[in-house]
Amino acid sequence: MSDQLMKHFKGINRREFLVTGLGAGVVALVPRLAFSQGAEPYRIGVLLPTTGAGANYSERPIKGLPLIAAEINKRGGFLGKHPIELIFRDTQTKPDVGAREARSLILNEKVKTVIGAWSSAVAMAVQEIVHEYKVLHLAATSNSSKIVNENYTPYTFMFGPNSQMQSSATVVAVSKMIKEKGWKNYVTLGLDYEWGRDAQKVFVAELAKVSPETKLSKELWAKLGETDFTSYITAIMGLKPDFVFGAIAGKDNETFLQQAKAAGFFQRVVYPGVFLPVTELMQQRQTLPRGIFGLNRCPFFALMDKPLMKKYVELYQAKFGKDDFPDDFACMYFDSLNGLDQAITKAGTIATEAVRKAMTGATLDTCRGKLTFRDCNNQLDCASYLGEVVDVPEYPFPIFNPKTLIVVEGRDVWLPASCEDVRKIQKKRA
Repeated sequence: MSDQLMKHFKGINRREFLVTGLGAGVVALVPRLAFSQGAEPYRIGVLLPTTGAGANYSERPIKGLPLIAAEINKRGGFLGKHPIELIFRDTQTKPDVGAREARSLILNEKVKTVIGAWSSAVAMAVQEIVHEYKVLHLAATSNSSKIVNENYTPYTFMFGPNSQMQSSATVVAVSKMIKEKGWKNYVTLGLDYEWGRDAQKVFVAELAKVSPETKLSKELWAKLGETDFTSYITAIMGLKPDFVFGAIAGKDNETFLQQAKAAGFFQRVVYPGVFLPVTELMQQRQTLPRGIFGLNRCPFFALMDKPLMKKYVELYQAKFGKDDFPDDFACMYFDSLNGLDQAITKAGTIATEAVRKAMTGATLDTCRGKLTFRDCNNQLDCASYLGEVVDVPEYPFPIFNPKTLIVVEGRDVWLPASCEDVRKIQKKRA
């Protein structure tokens, strides 16, 4: 494991991690650990960027996955006899690198499942590799709708709301504001890559259906990895729209929010529906503008009544301290590994085809409650969470106002709405 990747294991040094693995019968990074004679380990490749635009979203999944693997390995691993090995690779947030690493994991490390990546463009490149070799792919955080629709492969399962569901959920909230405030025009600002384009396209199309009198006056596109949003901020303030829809994530989101706040953007422009995972709420606790309206995929603070979420938060904090919390991405990676465990148990074997069939259309226990995969595209029926950023005494960082939180269920914003229409747009694969 590279030192660059290792630095993301805050609280776990190299020696401690390997010793912990030996003690629990747990996980292996490269080089792998020795298991009892005759045990067949189940190797899982984890593709996450520790460099590039999505690196700030990787820390907690990398820290959290070994904890879940350890819990499963305490009982001997999958089916009580297949201890989990986790092998992490850096995608650099580049599709060609992600595809190369996926192929290496499959051919050289003999993994049976690939989990990741962050970038949807990387995930779609990985899909070609996993389909070629018939290996399971758990898309824990990458969420372009094309992953489960146009680029569909039956080996990929998505554990978060896809971009169409997410944007449609934002439309539900924004349309209420339009009626209340009489908004007539808006501007969009998106990252010019797969997820940004898809999220913006769906928002515009769905808003036009429910509020046709609200017009898009300008769409702006920033490159992935943009470090200076000044020109975009200035242009938007000059246009004086009633509101702005943003499709920005990762380090770029942090950069934009900080530069926009410094420019007085939020005093002059309404910015509803900004992607604000727990990562952003924690990392930008000092600078994040209060009162803005954001979107979240798996907020632990709204789900502490769910037994698995409560267990996961306790497990995570027991290792990393009471001041650290799992973010959306850590929770969805938790659900992917825990979901794989449930599918293998249902199948009664680790054979890939049997596990794939067991997971298709399955209902899983997750940290968000019981959720079911849509059987025509392997999209999990999971909600999007929208709310106003506020300070509360319970946490040392802002959360979404629990009194006004809007929860939009996945099935309520399926696109396409029918499985018949979904199948019409899916890639035909051998």
